[in-house]
Amino acid sequence: MISLWQLIVPVALLGADCSAPMNPSFPVTVDQAGAALREMEAKPKALARPVIVLGGYHDPGFGAFVWREEVRRWAKDPRIIGVSFPFHRDFDQCRRDVIAAVDRAFPTSDPDATVEVDVIGTSMGGLVGRYAAVQKHGERRLKIVRLITVSSPHRGAAWARLPALSRLHADMRGTSVFLDALERAEATTAADDYELVPYVRLGDRIVGAHNAAPAGTNAWWLPNQPLNLAHFAVNRDPRVRADIARRLRGETPLTKTPPAAVPGA
Repeated sequence: MISLWQLIVPVALLGADCSAPMNPSFPVTVDQAGAALREMEAKPKALARPVIVLGGYHDPGFGAFVWREEVRRWAKDPRIIGVSFPFHRDFDQCRRDVIAAVDRAFPTSDPDATVEVDVIGTSMGGLVGRYAAVQKHGERRLKIVRLITVSSPHRGAAWARLPALSRLHADMRGTSVFLDALERAEATTAADDYELVPYVRLGDRIVGAHNAAPAGTNAWWLPNQPLNLAHFAVNRDPRVRADIARRLRGETPLTKTPPAAVPGA
């Protein structure tokens, strides 16, 4: 994912800790994941429902493009669209644009919700997906069956503590009014009727690995790859890609439940 934050990320954020432990709930190597992806690409499958890819913070479209093209490698299905938020001011604008994009691509007569979709939310896109799914008076909502998030700041982003660059940036602070309101809305509406599958890599200093799943839950974490930006390059990690592919294809995931706690969280 490329975003405004990436323009100011120092080399120190590479987070390549070769001593990081392997996740006992995600015991897959890069080579094993690459082999699994090649097998799936050789035998693409149709998807159960449309897949919506949501980009990250002020990403002009690269993050959504990467995942859209990735899904097309192993999914024999044209129902894949991406939504990006390059100039969006707040989460309400993001929510409206996601719902409008899904309605344009997959029209429905349902007055309350879109068609059923699976969502891949990269970084901030995971929060957008959650917010688009909650019920709001007088508004339609995104009908999610499975929400897959990749390095998303469910409990806030570590870098959001810095002076705010935008309203979106401020709303991703762990103590923000927005995150508090989102959690309360989810507790009292039908927004929790979907499966949430969060991923993160250790050494992610943008979001923080411990922030990548809602309170009381654990993300599927992985040690970072050497000389990789733990946050910005996560979308290209074959281990994350392969597990997501297995899930969307209706196959047994590479992960093993229950998800292990993030080290040091």
